Amino acid sequence: MKSVLLLFLFLLLLLFLLGPGSRSQPQPRTRVLHMDRDRDPVLVLVLDLDLASVQHRVDPRFLSVTVDSSLAEEERFMALLSSQKLQTLTKALSPAFLRFGGTRQDFMKFEPQRGKQPPKVSGGSCGGPVLPWWLEEELKRDWARFQETLIQKDWKTSFQRVQFTAVTVDQLNQFSRCGGLDLVFGLNALLRTNGSWDGANAAALLSYCQSRGYRMAWELGNEPNSYRKKAGVTVDGRQLGLDFGQLRTLLSQWEPYRHAGLYGPDVGQRRDRRVDILDGFLQTGIEHIDALTWHHYYVNGRETSLKDFLDPEVLDSLGGAISKVLEKVRRASPTLPVWLGETSSAFGGGAPGLSDTFVAGFMWLDKLGLAASMGLDVVMRQSLFGAGHYQLVDLNLDPRPDYWLSLLYKRLVGPEVLTVRVASEFNPNKRIRVYLHCANRKSSSSGGVVLLSMNLSDQLAVMLLPSSVSSGPVDAFILQSDQPGEGGVVSRSVMLNGVVLKMVDDQTFPDLRGVRLPPADRLQLPPFSLAFFLFPEAGAPACR
Repeated sequence: MKSVLLLFLFLLLLLFLLGPGSRSQPQPRTRVLHMDRDRDPVLVLVLDLDLASVQHRVDPRFLSVTVDSSLAEEERFMALLSSQKLQTLTKALSPAFLRFGGTRQDFMKFEPQRGKQPPKVSGGSCGGPVLPWWLEEELKRDWARFQETLIQKDWKTSFQRVQFTAVTVDQLNQFSRCGGLDLVFGLNALLRTNGSWDGANAAALLSYCQSRGYRMAWELGNEPNSYRKKAGVTVDGRQLGLDFGQLRTLLSQWEPYRHAGLYGPDVGQRRDRRVDILDGFLQTGIEHIDALTWHHYYVNGRETSLKDFLDPEVLDSLGGAISKVLEKVRRASPTLPVWLGETSSAFGGGAPGLSDTFVAGFMWLDKLGLAASMGLDVVMRQSLFGAGHYQLVDLNLDPRPDYWLSLLYKRLVGPEVLTVRVASEFNPNKRIRVYLHCANRKSSSSGGVVLLSMNLSDQLAVMLLPSSVSSGPVDAFILQSDQPGEGGVVSRSVMLNGVVLKMVDDQTFPDLRGVRLPPADRLQLPPFSLAFFLFPEAGAPACR
């Protein structure tokens, strides 16, 4: 039987190499959907797609974003959230959660009566320009300098108390409302009395939010397993769970927040001597939360390299981390949703020249695919905008490559996770990676599916398809660096089907349509590329 299978695969490969030319001939500028068989070695995968059953269904806000709390360290920078361009980019990622939190979350204190206020911006509606151009340029210039100071403080674990006023709360609520995002506000867990959390300051914030009619969800604390390193304070998991119970009781005293979402404990990865506090928290806090959150980064932003960003073993490390967290949570509560409450490529603000370039997309798309397939319900990207090198939007408020990848994901990928198996492969190093979802109902008729694909190698890849999808058309969305070869993956520009992506103006996106390919039994995936292949007429029973 084995010899028959090998013979069959050999014949398939021979038919491919000797068969007719490429399955498509898109626009002349598109160099990604053909190959030169005389020069390019080929990686071949035989795919088996299960279109009959849903493996897992994620939250419709699965791909969510954060705004780092460092933006409020000098509160005038919160006005950047009123930028028309940033609001346009944010609204395109809806539906999603917007988490406001991070390291400085546990050093923030609400001061509603503090006299000094940042400059107010004109307008207030979601439709027109809100932030004057001259003020936006001034704030962007100052923020570019200030964020370097923040990154240095993070590495030195040098933090000071941050006082924020109603201005921060108002800006966040307007920003999330205009963008169609659900705000999750992170409270300070280091405000403590006799070892227990002191909720007095949170009560003042809740009172203000109720008076303004704000609908919000809440978190308490950020990476509590690193409190000793950051603040010289130790909070064990059992006590933290009791603190969440205290917060839940406090929320019940305010009518708008009696049933508000409460998420946590936002534990970080266990590194160095940091203690894993999840076990203790699950004993005392699990009944108080609506989803359990934890954080993940692949590598250290100061020590990583391009090799790490293209290493399948580094990408595979996420699977082991997910399994460990899910095993613990499922023992305590089999049905509790589990989220990646903060995540990106490299911790410590990201890796300059890597986290902010095209190559970061391999970590990002693989994380989205793997997290969904393993049963996580939400993944919150650090960050939409803030200090560091891993933002989706740069210091000039222009989209980075990972933003375009996220936008295509939002437009094309539905919440239903399907199963795709590599039946056989000439790909021993796992550099070709694939995931399968139902298509977003807005991008496809009922029954459509989308194949998420990536090629981390310098070789052309060919994916052989089953008859269930090969008989219908496919729309190809191929993302590549605008520069060729492995060295080109660190470009800060990205092409969609050969055309560099950039905003037309502050409110207008470029053409993001795919290239329609005729029915065929194979797909080509260029070297160092990311791709979405949409099968609009697949007729998948699981997606109807």
